[in-house]
Amino acid sequence: MSEPLRAAFIFIAPEGDPEQHRSWVRTPQVHLLAVSVADYAQAEILAKELVDKENIAAIELCGGFGNAGTARIAACVDVPVGVVRFDLHPGLGNVSGDELF
Repeated sequence: MSEPLRAAFIFIAPEGDPEQHRSWVRTPQVHLLAVSVADYAQAEILAKELVDKENIAAIELCGGFGNAGTARIAACVDVPVGVVRFDLHPGLGNVSGDELF
């Protein structure tokens, strides 16, 4: 059996703290780390750390990341980056993260 894919899901939430707000879900094929951040800058730092220190091989971003936020994360890591899409995110006051961050 091959090693499971190590992936991360990064989501934006007000007062998100990546040290405190994180949780692993492990299946035989995928080990997924869900982590909250407060803004794009924090997400960039986290993404780099996850790839370098946690051997994360793929990152998925929540719908709060707009096009600009997604591009920022994709530019700072050398792993595939995907995104869930919300043009108006209900957790961010019905706006895109691009308008906030």
